[in-house]
Amino acid sequence: MINNKLHPQTLAIRTQTTRTNEMEHSTPLFLTSSFTFDSAEDMRAAFAEETDDNIYSRYSNPSVDEFVSKVCALEGAEAGVATSSGMAAVFNSIFALLKSGDHIIFCSSVFGSTHALATKVLPKYGIECTLVPSGDFNKWEEAVRPNSKMVFLETPTNPQLEILDLEWVGNFAKKHNLIFNVDNCFATPVLQSPIKYGAHLVNHSATKWMDGQGRVLGGVVVGKADLIKDIYLFCRNTGPSLSPFNAWVLSKSIETLAVRIEKHSDNALQIAKALEGHPKIKWVRYPFLPSHPQYNIAIKQMSKGGGIICFELLGGKESGIKFLNSLELLSLTPNLGDTRSIASHPTSTTHSKLKEEERLEVGITPGLIRISAGLEFVEDILSDILQALEKC
Repeated sequence: MINNKLHPQTLAIRTQTTRTNEMEHSTPLFLTSSFTFDSAEDMRAAFAEETDDNIYSRYSNPSVDEFVSKVCALEGAEAGVATSSGMAAVFNSIFALLKSGDHIIFCSSVFGSTHALATKVLPKYGIECTLVPSGDFNKWEEAVRPNSKMVFLETPTNPQLEILDLEWVGNFAKKHNLIFNVDNCFATPVLQSPIKYGAHLVNHSATKWMDGQGRVLGGVVVGKADLIKDIYLFCRNTGPSLSPFNAWVLSKSIETLAVRIEKHSDNALQIAKALEGHPKIKWVRYPFLPSHPQYNIAIKQMSKGGGIICFELLGGKESGIKFLNSLELLSLTPNLGDTRSIASHPTSTTHSKLKEEERLEVGITPGLIRISAGLEFVEDILSDILQALEKC
């Protein structure tokens, strides 16, 4: 029995499936589509939910359950559900709980696919959506309707790193009886705990920092047990299940998450400080830079600033493309949270499906560059960025 008074990071490392008769130290991979029973009665009881026995890996799997338990430990959550990707977690955490005629309030500064979900997908099913600016709380209050059921946000936001005050939004959600749903991908549970501020649900794209090496896709949503039960039943019947292999990889990765995030954050802060004031850059944004517009909020609710930096090139879109083409060390890929540093140009990639006015409304300018600081020697990362800037 694990002592629940241990630190969440310790709990996440020591949480494992029950040891088999082989007495393994590292958890085995339960790569199976289904599970067997000793008798017809045992099988009947499992399907009747009179027992917790595994039935089918779309329903549950020990490898998946271990991964979910680790995330619950880190987030301080009652229960959780794993999904095939981060967007599956976001979609199911919303769609499983809302119905036609309900209304949801989104922070307008969200990941491109989440923005498309709010503006193109949910309205098709009669779910009304209002996008509000991250820092204009009057707009948040004005957005509330009698049929409002949920508020959804991410902080820091992707890619412009706006910081939303979780304490304020928690009070706002409580005041209006809204489900408070947070995408905590960028901060990770190592740096930020939305549940402490009243969040009912917390989403992650485990593909990012939780994996940390660009290997597998995965998602997870954790939170209040009653809400998670509804999400679980919805996922069980619609099928966005996480594969046991991916769950096994993610579960092992979780065990090194804290030490990796510490280094990612330290590298990112050093890079951000070095780039401030560069003649080719209009501005640099990083949560733990005092120049960040929401710096005071960031240091209140985050323990470090995370591994993402963004900056605006003075030359706009042309300079952005030239910058990427001049990089020699950093990878060009839409992923983030990897051991290897990554650069991307949101206007032409992750947010390219948004109209130009939609991008500008949420601060995604033509020359915006997003850097995911890896675990390489920081001087090597910075040297590559600086030499690419000189060619812009």
